[in-house]
Amino acid sequence: MDFSETTIKDYHVHVDSKHDLFTLNLKETWTYRDLIWLMTRKNLVVRYKQTVLGPLWLILSPLMTSLMYTVFFGTVAGIDTEGLPKILFYLASNGLWAYFSTVFNRAADTFAANANMFGKVYFPRLTVPISNILLSCVEFLVQFLMLAGLCLWYCLHGMTIPFATWLLIPLILLWLGVMAMGLGILVSSFTTKYRDLRILVNFGIHLWMYGTPVVYPLSLLKGGILRQMVLWNPVTAAMELFRHWVLGTGSVLPAQIISSLLFTVVFVFIGISMFNRIERSFMDTI
Repeated sequence: MDFSETTIKDYHVHVDSKHDLFTLNLKETWTYRDLIWLMTRKNLVVRYKQTVLGPLWLILSPLMTSLMYTVFFGTVAGIDTEGLPKILFYLASNGLWAYFSTVFNRAADTFAANANMFGKVYFPRLTVPISNILLSCVEFLVQFLMLAGLCLWYCLHGMTIPFATWLLIPLILLWLGVMAMGLGILVSSFTTKYRDLRILVNFGIHLWMYGTPVVYPLSLLKGGILRQMVLWNPVTAAMELFRHWVLGTGSVLPAQIISSLLFTVVFVFIGISMFNRIERSFMDTI
């Protein structure tokens, strides 16, 4: 037996830029899973390496934002938080929204932020937005530990916290992470040619937050077209379910959960398909 022929046959890898529109290349991406872990670690270290407070920003940023929401929306505007301590309500809501918006923004910058690297070496481009999901999960975990500490303190003072359902939180992170990645890489595919679209997206993500029950509970909207618009927001179901699992409150509506999951599946498929198509020629237009 010719050993050299066997080696070539077993380990030959063919790289081709010609892909069908609906080719997702998920198997190839899985073979590069070590690269995903390395990129996640590298981004986490680089992000906080040359900062004064370092990883403490992961705690200070959501804490300061939540305190601001507590003062202006909870105290000044008098928005009801369904009987929950205002700081708990806003810390939980702000933490999940920050996770979603961060994954979305990082995915939307995939081509623009990594153009130099993409132009020098080949690897499945989808590894970049996937590593961003993992990075955002690590950041969310640090912030969630602060929320968990507050929940424990309130629990010791008589508040009932459903700690058992906290085990289901990774499902929501996967759900929102995949949704944000699908939408983000779809935007990234278009911004390689239309740069001003990124400005519109930055403006839109801020408006999207107010269309999501982040600074107010869904129960505050009693009826009408505004409630219907918020209900069919694909992030609403995840936000309400998250508060229900973490704090024991929130309006969990099965129809909205199903529609949000369908929205996620459809747009992640469209996003990956378009992403794989654009990656073949984006260096010519970026």
